[in-house]
Amino acid sequence: MLKNNVEKAFSNIDVILKQRADEIPNLVSVVKGYKIYEQELLTKLVELRSSYATSQTSNEKTMISNNTSKALSQIFAVSENYPELLANKNFLELQFRISNLEDIVADRREFFNENISIYNIAVKEFPTIIFAKLFNYREKNFLKI
Repeated sequence: MLKNNVEKAFSNIDVILKQRADEIPNLVSVVKGYKIYEQELLTKLVELRSSYATSQTSNEKTMISNNTSKALSQIFAVSENYPELLANKNFLELQFRISNLEDIVADRREFFNENISIYNIAVKEFPTIIFAKLFNYREKNFLKI
């Protein structure tokens, strides 16, 4: 039951995270036009997006999403130093869209992390630890976005 609750809570977030991942190529193409970012950061974002698309478990997706959030925040932080980029309508629209998606994830994150907490306690507590080991249930990662 706890495992199903975690999966249900994550599936509610997964839709939004996929939408955010779909915005990354657009963001990268707009930013590349200004040549202000290190290629390494843009490459990392593209790799994270690809990793998210191919990841199979909610644990993997959670870790990738946390790393994607860090990379996106770096891009938006650096963009503040470039008024011509901030004046770009496409960049502003993408930034607004991604920020809205992040807000939606934040609303759902609390419910997800609460389910993760209950699940993680159960896989470490007696007597449920016996069943957790028997069925190979492991602790899951919190969503930190």
